[in-house]
Amino acid sequence: MIKVEAVVRPEKVNQVLNALQEAGCGGFHYGNVTGQGKQQGVEVFTGRGGQLVNRAAMPKTVITTVISDDKKDAVINAILESARTNGGSVGDGKIFLSKVDEAIRVSSGESGEIAISKA
Repeated sequence: MIKVEAVVRPEKVNQVLNALQEAGCGGFHYGNVTGQGKQQGVEVFTGRGGQLVNRAAMPKTVITTVISDDKKDAVINAILESARTNGGSVGDGKIFLSKVDEAIRVSSGESGEIAISKA
């Protein structure tokens, strides 16, 4: 099993979630975060005087799911295609993969890949 964490632009979340479902991803959770990566923030005008201020931390959304190994390529491609802006640009996000040793469904005690399936 593989844990997939995708950091994407907030405006792309619905597209990414729909793409994950189409790729056979059984479940996921997501949350809004603020951080800094290669994008290094943006310059924005603030206040009455219209001062130019560098906003280092950018709003992003982290989508997390655990999938079976055989769905890895489909899920990664779904995220890449749905999260990328026109031609791709800095700030589109990152995808992190981690190996998951075990998953246990709390309601039934089932473990392994059956615990992450829709059934």
